[in-house]
Amino acid sequence: MQSSYNGLELPKKGEPIGYSNGRFAVPDHPIIPYIEGDGTGRDIWKAAQRVFDAAVEKAFVGRRAIHWYEIFAGEKAFRQFNNWLPDDSVNAARDLRVSIKGPLTTPVGGGIRSLNVALRQILDLYACVRPVKYYQGVPSPVKHPEKLDVVIFRENTEDVYAGIEFKEGSPDAAKLIAFLNDDLLKGGKKKVRADSGVGIKPISIFGTKRLVRYAIRHALETGRKTVTLVHKGNIQKFTEGAFREWGYEVATEEFRAQTVTERESWILGNVETNPGISIEANAALIEPGLEFGSPSFKASVCDEVRSTLDAIGKTHGSGAWKQKILVNDRIADSIFQQIIIRPSDYSVLATPNLNGDYISDAAAAQVGGLGIAPGANIGDGYAVFEATHGTAPKYADKDVINPGSVILSGVMLLEFIGWNDAAKMIESAMEKTIQQKSVTYDFERQLTGATKVGTSEFATRIIGNM
Repeated sequence: MQSSYNGLELPKKGEPIGYSNGRFAVPDHPIIPYIEGDGTGRDIWKAAQRVFDAAVEKAFVGRRAIHWYEIFAGEKAFRQFNNWLPDDSVNAARDLRVSIKGPLTTPVGGGIRSLNVALRQILDLYACVRPVKYYQGVPSPVKHPEKLDVVIFRENTEDVYAGIEFKEGSPDAAKLIAFLNDDLLKGGKKKVRADSGVGIKPISIFGTKRLVRYAIRHALETGRKTVTLVHKGNIQKFTEGAFREWGYEVATEEFRAQTVTERESWILGNVETNPGISIEANAALIEPGLEFGSPSFKASVCDEVRSTLDAIGKTHGSGAWKQKILVNDRIADSIFQQIIIRPSDYSVLATPNLNGDYISDAAAAQVGGLGIAPGANIGDGYAVFEATHGTAPKYADKDVINPGSVILSGVMLLEFIGWNDAAKMIESAMEKTIQQKSVTYDFERQLTGATKVGTSEFATRIIGNM
């Protein structure tokens, strides 16, 4: 480990967080790197850091303290080092293992690629974790926002975010299109238009299974009852459809004693309702329209019923399956409706990269928006917590933006390192502040009788409510 990064010495009194045998070792005085962020990041980080330090001090009375250490990315890094993401910043995040960041600039249509994506890929932060729940007093566009309480696990390294794409008109695009049309698609009706930009969407067994494994483990550790695989497998059968199949394999092969799939629950439930039910009758109940299927399809569904009862009839039957984690799947476009009309049915969502990006923001809109939406990017041995919204440069340095997203990301960080007392203190104090209607402009304009406060004042009132 280096003694300095980007020319800044490490804090003398702090210690790095360790990692061994799959576990983090957190000292009482950890060094935690932070990236201030671009635009409004400067305002929200200053406010959030005050909240974190106050909570840790109040919770642990000097026994524990975080030693913050600035690293650089985005505009601030480019101005100081002529580099959007200096190697030393990446090295510090890697060596010190757990860090937090504000929003970073990414130009649309050209220039640098996403710095957020770059950090995820360099550190192999394969799980984007986005908890979405309601805090009393937050204005919401839905009638019962309190019914939504989900944790979204988004695969973070593959899918279209792999960044494998070729510009329309470029020699590489022409070469790839020619290969597709003249070789793989030769003799068929499908063709790629010559004036297309082309992207590659990789989804692997390895990437899928480690993400779903992490989601199921989280459900087991936190007592959540369902894990839903979100996919567009009805159209993209060999990428997102494979994500669904591989996800079920993780559940049934690696967590057999703790899980039951939705179709297995139907089979077992049918036997409980009618102990004498035949294999064929059970198959007809779980597969509506089975009588119109081919003989081979009918046989396959009957085999599914038979094999399920043989494999888990004794261990999961007689109602035991109701105590297991239910693993099911939903089509990606359907889940947008489901979390509005049946939010209580969902608890953990495991998704490919792009689906997770969309559904995270849509879910956040139901409980107050991205202004208070926290997130984390987690890998084996590394974690970066982050504000999930953009930089909003026109509001930079005006002390008006809601710091809730980075504050709640810090709550996630504190929970991650096991400092739960401080985390709970922040959550409770922030909720109380919102209930008192002392809020930033984004909430004040939606609440009758609210008092509009600035970024720094909102943090001060949170600290006062601890």
